[in-house]
Amino acid sequence: VILSKFKMGEHSAKTTKKSTMVVETHTTYNNEVKEGDEVDVFISHFDHDKKRLHYKLEMYEKSKNILSATTEVLSLYIDLNFRKVAEFENEKVMIMDQFIKENKTKFKIDNLQFSNKLKK
Repeated sequence: VILSKFKMGEHSAKTTKKSTMVVETHTTYNNEVKEGDEVDVFISHFDHDKKRLHYKLEMYEKSKNILSATTEVLSLYIDLNFRKVAEFENEKVMIMDQFIKENKTKFKIDNLQFSNKLKK
C-alpha cells in the first residue's frame, strides 16, 4: 500500500517497469499476536535519498493497543528493464517529500538501524 501511495507499487512495476527491491530489513517481535487478533499497522518513519527508501512499520494489537512487532526496511528503486538501480523521478520525489512534510512530527527516530545508509 505504501509503495502505491508513492507511485512505485504493482501498477508502476507493470506500466513503467520501475519499482523497489528490499535490500535490508530489521524486524522485532515484541508481543504475541494470535490467530483472530485484530491489528493495526502504522508507518512510524519514512525517508529517502535519490535511489533509496527507508521506512519503519509498527504493528499494534488492536484491542489492547500494544506494540506487537516492528519492521524497518531499506529498499532500492529499480529499473526493471535493466535490473539496475535508478534515481526517483521528480514527480515521485515531490510526492514523498510532501508525505514527509505532512507527517514528520509523528515520525519516531529512536532505534532506527538504517538511517546512516541514506546518502543525502
